[in-house]
Amino acid sequence: MRKLILQMQMSVDGYVADENGQTDWMVWNWGEEWNWDAELRRYHNDVAASMDCVLLSRKMAQEGFIHYWATVAEKHDNPQSGFARKITEAQKVVFTKTLNMSEWHNTVLAKGDLAEEVNKLKNISGRNIITYGGATFASSLLQAGLVDELHLIINPSILGSGLPIFDKIRGAQRLSLIHSASYKGGIIVSQYKSRP
Repeated sequence: MRKLILQMQMSVDGYVADENGQTDWMVWNWGEEWNWDAELRRYHNDVAASMDCVLLSRKMAQEGFIHYWATVAEKHDNPQSGFARKITEAQKVVFTKTLNMSEWHNTVLAKGDLAEEVNKLKNISGRNIITYGGATFASSLLQAGLVDELHLIINPSILGSGLPIFDKIRGAQRLSLIHSASYKGGIIVSQYKSRP
């Protein structure tokens, strides 16, 4: 069975964006200047290399995630182009209740029950499945117990308030720490797997 990996950047106090949805407090905010150190970039690229399917919310897709990475993939001198090619080559599954057709290359729509759709994808042979959020979508996946590995990229920032991803969980979800490492720039990455 394929694993679903949720990789999220967040603040020390557990927010993935500020109250207005802004992420300019992150060390790297998915922009042109990739200011993560070489080791952190390697970890990020290795996770991307382990997957062949990306789950997205309708909002994230429509805000330009797929288009952005397709554009970066064509810039071979850009240090993010390897990651961008993985995103572009992977199947994208956009979860939506409102869209009737996909406008994106290599992308299908999932319109059914979240748990049923994700479990169907997990049971198809292939490599890992990954998602990068946003907050509401990540929260729904966690609440439904669908995430097999949780990769938290903790930025050296405290927001005080903002958009969480763990606030809808009712009852304990047990985790085992796979690996934790600190990187230049103050980032800590902690990887967990779910356990029964």
